[in-house]
Amino acid sequence: MPLTFPGPDDHADLREAVRDLCGRYDDAYWRRIDEERGYPEAFTEELTKAGWLAALIPTEYGGSGLGLTEASIVMEEINRSGGNSGAVHGQMYNMGTILRGGSDEQKARYLPKIAAGELRLQTMAVTEPTTGTDTTKLKTTAVRKGDRYVVNGQKVWTSRVQHSDLMVLLARTTPLDQVRKKSDGLSVFLVDLREAIGKGMTVRPIRNMVNHETNEVFFDDLEIPAENLIGEEGRGFKTILSGLNAERTLIAAECIGDGYWFIDRAKKYGSERIVFDRPIAQNQGVQFPIARAYVNIRAADLMRFNAAALCDAGEEFGAEANMAKLLAADASFEAANACIQTHGGFGFAADYDVERKFRETRLYQVAPISTNLILAYVGEHVLGMPRSY
Repeated sequence: MPLTFPGPDDHADLREAVRDLCGRYDDAYWRRIDEERGYPEAFTEELTKAGWLAALIPTEYGGSGLGLTEASIVMEEINRSGGNSGAVHGQMYNMGTILRGGSDEQKARYLPKIAAGELRLQTMAVTEPTTGTDTTKLKTTAVRKGDRYVVNGQKVWTSRVQHSDLMVLLARTTPLDQVRKKSDGLSVFLVDLREAIGKGMTVRPIRNMVNHETNEVFFDDLEIPAENLIGEEGRGFKTILSGLNAERTLIAAECIGDGYWFIDRAKKYGSERIVFDRPIAQNQGVQFPIARAYVNIRAADLMRFNAAALCDAGEEFGAEANMAKLLAADASFEAANACIQTHGGFGFAADYDVERKFRETRLYQVAPISTNLILAYVGEHVLGMPRSY
């Protein structure tokens, strides 16, 4: 079926509503949160109450029942306003694990409470220190003992644990040497953090370049009720993968929001800053990098909407999601460099917010999937070349 992409006036009401909410949290708010290494609790609460973090939850469970297109616009607008949706985006895609792989009982039990803001599902524990993105070789184990699973192992870069009630966990339930395919034998669990932390689960924060709450997590005989298994035992890798394409599309939208923010700030400053009796943006050396960054953001934006439209139509969109994330991350970083260069020394001054947003958008060259791994995916799965790793 032919796909249609949003025009300039499509979703205007949605954008206006999100912008209105974001407008109540100005640069000073985000600057203070960044300086304090804090969490935007007030912003998150208001965003939740407005229903935006439940955009992808069906109406039958109390959500908005919107598509990935609309959800991506919410993320874009947060970043375009100068905010950092990295503090809240986990709930957008993590709850999809329950929606796609959970039982009817699990959906009825958790999704309405997530939609209402009674529970937060902001975190996913997949990556490990020794395996990185080689997920099939993860070493965290979950062994069935009666009506419970006992978990042992370690995770890293597990974000928003300290501001979440629930966590999605991927662990190996069948040893790697006992499975036919290396992606078999992995299972997904829903962990109630209120019961787990301090009772077999230890959290150690990782201070990092961005004000992004992320942690190392240690499991030492953590017991999880067997009823918290999501989907079929041993088939968890597929369950996790099904949500990663949505995550990459949403991250692409965040990068696009960042890119537009950088371009807006650069063109404004460049037009107002007078050096040698003329606005610096009158000089091609300043103007052209901003213009090129804008062109690339617009192109990445189209790929974002392509990926989202395919998802909303029920089509396979893995290639498009990966390409959207790569293009948008590159474009936002290009815009960030143009913006900081336009501002000169003031680009490094905290009061201008450019350096903060620069740090935030730089993350997406590395996570949630690195640029090189996307190129490897495209080379092998889209172009049919030999596997490069």
